[in-house]
Amino acid sequence: MSAAAVTDATFEQEVIESNVPVLVDFWAPWCGPCRMVAPVVDEISEQYAGQIKVVKVNTDENPSVASKYGIRSIPTLMIFKGGQRVDMVVGAVPKTTLATTLEKYL
Repeated sequence: MSAAAVTDATFEQEVIESNVPVLVDFWAPWCGPCRMVAPVVDEISEQYAGQIKVVKVNTDENPSVASKYGIRSIPTLMIFKGGQRVDMVVGAVPKTTLATTLEKYL
């Protein structure tokens, strides 16, 4: 199960109002490191299916969410729980780093 695309219009409903922790991948199609981390994000989505929700936000197409959360470099992976941003990882990181960060919030 790969990450679902979320837009400025659906962010509130899909992320803020979610009753499970949400991993948000802020990315853009032209970003090399974003393409490197994409398979890792998809693996995390499968590994934690049912425990977390994994979504992607294209920062080029959805600038208001990106600016609201101060996204300056991509990829930025943010974890939201209970409607709040609880953690973030910037850059292409190994799966173990992402999994360790996520497990604190399960």
